[in-house]
Amino acid sequence: MIRAACIWLTGLIAAVFCFAIAAWVGSSVPRNVGWQQTGNDVEILVETNGVHTALVMPLITPEKDWRAVFSARDLREPLRPYTHISVSWGERAVFLDTHRWQDISPLTILRATTGSGSLLHVAHYVRPAPGNDARPLRLTSAEYQRLVTAIEQSVAPTSPRRHYPGYDSYDVFYDAVGTYWIGRTCNQWTSDMLAIAGVKVGRWTPFSGGVMKWIAPVQASISSPPIQDRRERVSPEQSGR
Repeated sequence: MIRAACIWLTGLIAAVFCFAIAAWVGSSVPRNVGWQQTGNDVEILVETNGVHTALVMPLITPEKDWRAVFSARDLREPLRPYTHISVSWGERAVFLDTHRWQDISPLTILRATTGSGSLLHVAHYVRPAPGNDARPLRLTSAEYQRLVTAIEQSVAPTSPRRHYPGYDSYDVFYDAVGTYWIGRTCNQWTSDMLAIAGVKVGRWTPFSGGVMKWIAPVQASISSPPIQDRRERVSPEQSGR
């Protein structure tokens, strides 16, 4: 039994190591190789809490009024002067049942790696500031319109649109299109959306670092907005990042 356990543990470690190497290689192979950041029509932010990435966009631009898709009336605090929305995609049970990362169960992890349902997480912000964990990206009008279309296609076509309470008063979940599994994670969704817009990003990005390494950081003197997620309300010193 000890020998079998050792073999199993060795195999697990090898599998994790191979996955990490594959993720590093996959995230280093670029899509949209010739793209350069020349747009100045719409500024978005690509944000991360170290595990999960999201796209922060202006609530209203000439290209898109997100209020028609993600209404503030779905929030517990709908009357604040919101200026931006943060949109991300992820595994249903992780979003709804895991408010802190340390609370995630092995069964949830197993379901997430083998294939399960998905949700969109939409948070509403008031004038978010750029920082190392919320990096600005300037897009042309055409690039932003492609990004908008791709995100809208991730919303489940239900009527009325179903939504679920978020972690706080300013965020909410919506049914989404697509199956979450180890080959298509929340961070892969983020890079896929950017790739459809035409942005240069990695081909396979299961980890947040594989996304963020393609987005230029801002100066360290600029403070970043808090990533509004109960699972990561810790300081950089506490988290080790």
